[in-house]
Amino acid sequence: MANTGTDDEDNIEIEDTDQGSRELGVEFGELGAELEAHEYPTTAETLIGEYGDHELELPSGEESFREVLGPYADEADQEFTDAGAVRQAVLSMVGDGAVGEAGYSDRGVDSEGDDTDSF
Repeated sequence: MANTGTDDEDNIEIEDTDQGSRELGVEFGELGAELEAHEYPTTAETLIGEYGDHELELPSGEESFREVLGPYADEADQEFTDAGAVRQAVLSMVGDGAVGEAGYSDRGVDSEGDDTDSF
């Protein structure tokens, strides 16, 4: 059974499933729970060392946690204070890869000369 909640600190919609959690198009899987249990503050280098082989599922394919968080490891003073900060960093690094098909919208098309009413 799926449980949907909101991370109050980051206001990120989180969907918990039997396999893991999905946030804004990124499936963290078991990594989500492991990040929650990790001791903070910590560095990207430490997180990559422990969890780098985990795969993040995106609508456009998969990327390893190592690939996504790697640029943060280049910043020596970069620390994460909690799992929410790590998730936010991941979401900012995957960018368009988590969105799915570029330019797709299920909100309808507004074209000139369209006399139909919208809701």
